[in-house]
Amino acid sequence: MNVLITIGVIISVLAIWAVMIYNRLVRLRNLCREGWSGIDVQLKRRANLIPNLLETVKGYMSHEKEVFKQVTEARAKALSAGSPAERGKGESLLTASLRSLFAIAENYPELKANTNFLELQEQLAQIEDAIQKARRYYNATVRDLNTAIEVFPNTIIANMFGFHKEEFFELTEPEDRTVPKVKF
Repeated sequence: MNVLITIGVIISVLAIWAVMIYNRLVRLRNLCREGWSGIDVQLKRRANLIPNLLETVKGYMSHEKEVFKQVTEARAKALSAGSPAERGKGESLLTASLRSLFAIAENYPELKANTNFLELQEQLAQIEDAIQKARRYYNATVRDLNTAIEVFPNTIIANMFGFHKEEFFELTEPEDRTVPKVKF
């Protein structure tokens, strides 16, 4: 009888332990999803701002069609990317095309004085700041989840219930790690 009670207690402790690990992994996975959602919202805000920026600039830079095409294509690629790694590559292309747009805008003093253009630049700078914060939060939650999945004995529960490591949201180009300079 004592053996059965001991076995029952051990099984109960193991079950409680497994439930606690499972619940922690679920919480961490949900934090990762929340973090990715925050990045996604900010990237969509930036993508929605770009057409307004292009419209403002087009009147001044009508002969710079190639730059507009590059920005538009990069925006489309960034929006269509699925995984964080793909999205990072797409966002790197978009950032590079925006840099070239602003570099060319330097040659147009009337454009630099346009209040709409200045407001759009300020909005873009604020969004870039928000993206950086969201990226740091997301990557921290991914780090926590990946660590929890890899450590023993959590790895047993993680494998049993199909938890998998998440990808970090990384930028591919070193110059993309800085906020684009949009102030003239």
